[in-house]
Amino acid sequence: MPYNKLNISGAKSDVLAWVHHDLSLDEQNMLRNVSRLPCLFKHVALMPDAHLGIGSMVGSVVATKEAVIPATVGVDIGCGMAAIKTPFKSGILDGKLKDLRHEIERAIPVGFNAHKESDWHASRWVGWETFDELHSGVQDRKVKAMKQLGTLGGGNHFIEVCLDTEDNVWLMLHSGSRNIGKEIAERHIATAKTLHRLNELPDPNLAYFIQGTREFQDYWRDLDWAQSYALMNREVMMKRLLKSFNRMFNKQKEFRPEIAVNCHHNYVALEEHFGEKVFVTRKGAINAETGRYGIIPGSMGAKSFIIRGLGNPESYNSCSHGAGRKMSRTAAKKRFTREDLERMTRGVECRKDAGVIDEIPGAYKDIDQVMRNQSDLVEIVAELKQVVCVKG
Repeated sequence: MPYNKLNISGAKSDVLAWVHHDLSLDEQNMLRNVSRLPCLFKHVALMPDAHLGIGSMVGSVVATKEAVIPATVGVDIGCGMAAIKTPFKSGILDGKLKDLRHEIERAIPVGFNAHKESDWHASRWVGWETFDELHSGVQDRKVKAMKQLGTLGGGNHFIEVCLDTEDNVWLMLHSGSRNIGKEIAERHIATAKTLHRLNELPDPNLAYFIQGTREFQDYWRDLDWAQSYALMNREVMMKRLLKSFNRMFNKQKEFRPEIAVNCHHNYVALEEHFGEKVFVTRKGAINAETGRYGIIPGSMGAKSFIIRGLGNPESYNSCSHGAGRKMSRTAAKKRFTREDLERMTRGVECRKDAGVIDEIPGAYKDIDQVMRNQSDLVEIVAELKQVVCVKG
């Protein structure tokens, strides 16, 4: 579905929106603030799952010239998704969903938990060779970061076993750069705010680093490291998930996935758009350049999609990163009950206690509508429905 060019009073640059509902005053104000940044390139692209964030909208794509805005990247640097298609059909799971969920929970720490000792693959990651070059404020976090590499975290992060419409079994997970990414982000956001007269910025959370400065170089180095850490985090978890899956269902040998995807949806990349090199910040958005695989998940109890990008230049070759929240976690906890959660996740082997009510499907937008709104950005490769969901 084509985008709308939003009419936001006081905006200095265009906002192209694949959102097809009225935006709140707070959302319009956030978009206005971003549009007034002197480093903004051309326009803001707003994905159909967009909602309020800090500084800029979650579900927005912001391209900048010779500058990067650390708060627009966010504190979970490199957060994203991974998925693989297995060669198995749903029959192998019959009567074993609860056992599979418990097997996954034993293999992969969730929430605030970490490995007692760093994972074998994690301890051999090449990124540790440059850890001592990172911000001085995170140097005492290395042991914790090593033990958290290959762990899920909490919030909206999850591990799922899904079935597609052709009855194929998929393994999928969502996580980011854990505490070390948050520590890196917070330190650089604080530094960026010292470089500006904050009352001259549209929003203090939009403080940015200018390319060529020492502060930019330091942030870019740490950002690249954290994005690599997040990617490796998903790789290690997927290895452990596969090991658990094979232990239960595939005693013969490991298989080669027909499709394997690992993609960021909170990150920055230097790309060429409209003939110029720009820094593209996808905050709750994924790269949907022509032919590239991506993952757009729904919520607990809802469907998800494996997609291929169509390379729409107006979206900076981007698409949504999920369904997107339609209410805050606090509002969801007030509105929904544990009985609502049980009803909305019927048929899914997952937690159904009060601790995950804020992740109830009713707190998220309709994923089918989100997909319809971006039919000019992606094509659907597979439609998935989870049968097991592990959350922190």
